[in-house]
Amino acid sequence: MTLFKFLTRIILFIFLISSLEVFATSNSKLMHMEVDLSNQQSLQRGAKIFVNYCLSCHSATYMRYNRIGEDLNIKDDILKENLIFSGDKIGDVMSIAMKSEDAINFFGVTPPDLSVIARSRGPDWLYTYLHTFYVDDSRPFGVNNLAYKDTAMPHVLWELQGAQQLIQSGKNVTVHYKPTYKNSLELVSSGLQSEKEYDKTIRDLVNYLVYMGEPIKLKRKKIGIWVIFYLSILLIITYMLKKEYWRDIH
Repeated sequence: MTLFKFLTRIILFIFLISSLEVFATSNSKLMHMEVDLSNQQSLQRGAKIFVNYCLSCHSATYMRYNRIGEDLNIKDDILKENLIFSGDKIGDVMSIAMKSEDAINFFGVTPPDLSVIARSRGPDWLYTYLHTFYVDDSRPFGVNNLAYKDTAMPHVLWELQGAQQLIQSGKNVTVHYKPTYKNSLELVSSGLQSEKEYDKTIRDLVNYLVYMGEPIKLKRKKIGIWVIFYLSILLIITYMLKKEYWRDIH
């Protein structure tokens, strides 16, 4: 087997494994968004949204404030002024004051820690979930969700998005989002943001949640490229040494 054929088979094998992984984790029922962890401004906006709208109920105990500042290029004074409101120190983890028993009394369940929620649920699920709240008077907080039926979470971003109602499929209506569900949603009262502005807000928030699940992801990928390059060079050298070593025998 020539070196070219050997390298070709390795590349094809890696491509096949990657394709199978993508196929296994994809879900055609979910709306899709492209995650861009290189967009630092988006991550900064997402961190601000997370702190203002999520951190009061959901903790992120695997993330420290100073790590966010270091990764997202946020100075300590700006970090303290805009992201730390609970009296925590800059080196503290992103915990919450609400006790588990109080959360159960308020919501019926303890709100999950969101440190690795993007790795658990996936960015498409989060993007769909945050887009598909709708009015449901039968629920304790007056809302339900297409991605997570009978959710116990209130629609904390309602003032930005507005209120949506569930429209049964088959009716002649104009809908704002049409994932592959049997039902669609129609905006019945406007929020502070337009549809495009709210979509950008959700993209920034999900982008940040993905970053928080694996802060070193970009650096890991860069290191991985250099490792593959190094191993490729080493493979060529090893193959040439093998040919030289066995030349007299063959």
